[in-house]
Amino acid sequence: MQLALMNTVQMYKLKFVLKHFLFWIGVWFFFLYFFSYNSSNGSYATWFSSFLLPVSMLTTYFVVYFLLPRYLYTKNYKLFALYSVYTLIFSVYLIIMSFFACFISLSNLEIENIPFMSKNFGFVLILVYLVVGFVSFVSLLNHNFKTISKNKELQNKILETQLQIKNQELQYLKKQIHPHFLFNTLNTIYGFALKQSKDTPEIILKLSNLLDYILYQVNKPKVSLKEEVLHIKEYIELEKIRFQDTLNISFKSDAISDEIQVAPMLLIPFVENAFKHGSLIDGFLTVEILISLNENEFEFCIKNTVLENDENQNIEGIGLENIKKRLSLLYKNNHQLQIENRDNWFMINLKITNLTA
Repeated sequence: MQLALMNTVQMYKLKFVLKHFLFWIGVWFFFLYFFSYNSSNGSYATWFSSFLLPVSMLTTYFVVYFLLPRYLYTKNYKLFALYSVYTLIFSVYLIIMSFFACFISLSNLEIENIPFMSKNFGFVLILVYLVVGFVSFVSLLNHNFKTISKNKELQNKILETQLQIKNQELQYLKKQIHPHFLFNTLNTIYGFALKQSKDTPEIILKLSNLLDYILYQVNKPKVSLKEEVLHIKEYIELEKIRFQDTLNISFKSDAISDEIQVAPMLLIPFVENAFKHGSLIDGFLTVEILISLNENEFEFCIKNTVLENDENQNIEGIGLENIKKRLSLLYKNNHQLQIENRDNWFMINLKITNLTA
C-alpha cells in the first residue's frame, strides 16, 4: 500500500515537471519567433530569448506560488498590490539587465546589429508580462474551480449529514409511535382477557393484522393510502369492541386510488389520540372522521368529544407530538395542520397539497 502511494506521488511529480518543462520550451520558441521576426541575426534572437526565459520563469513562479496564494486568495488586497508593484519593479530591472547584457556581449555595441523587435523595450515587457499574466490567469481559474468543487463537496456532505440526521430522527419517532400504539391495544386485550370475554380472540386477530402493518410496512418510505385507511378501519373495529355501546363513530372516505401513497402510520396516531383522550359526553364518545381527495390534494379531518373543564386531561399526547414532527420532516413545505379545542370538541384538520412532493 505504501509502495503504491509512493509510486503515485512520484508519477504526479514527474508529470508536473514534464508539463512545466514543455510549457517553458514553448515560451522560448514564442520569444524566438517574435525577436527573430524580419531579422537575419538569428543568433542574437536565440540568446536574447534564452536570457529572458529565466526572468519570465522567476517572475511567473513568484506571482503564482507566492503572491496569489498568500495575499490574493486570502483577500489581503493591499499587500497584494504593494508586492505586485515590487515584483514589477524588480522584474523590469532584470529585463533591463538582460537587455544590456545581450547588447554588450552579442552586438559589439552596435545598435544596428540588434533585431528590430529586440530593440523595442516596451514590446519586450509586453511579451514577458503576457506570459506571466497568462499563467496567473490559468492559476486563478484552477483555484476557483477547486474552490467551487470543494464547496460543492462540502455542501453535499452537509446535505448528506442533514439527511442522515432526519432519517435517524424519523426512525426514532417511528419507534416511539409503535410502543405507544401497542400499549393501548394490549391494555384492551388484557382487560378483555380478565373478563374472559368471547371477543378476545377477535381482538387478537385484528391486532395481528395491525402488527403486520407496523412491523413490515412502517419501515417503507411510502405505503398505499388505501392500505393506511384499511388499517384505520381495523383500529376502529378494535375500539368498537372496547367501548361497546358507548361509542358513536362516523367514518367517511372518498374513493382512493391504489397509486396514491403516504408515509406509513401517518393517520393512525390521530385516530389513536381521539380514542385515548376523548371523553364520554351524555354516555357516548363521539368520533367523526372524514378523508377527502381532490386530484393531488389530500385532506384528513377528525374530531372527538372532550370535557372542557377537565384540566388534568392532556389531549395532545406523545403520539400527536411525534406526528407533528414527522409531518415537518416529511411534508415540510406542503402540509397544513390545524388543531382546535372548543365547544366540547377536539378537532384536527390535516391538508397535504401535493402528495407526490
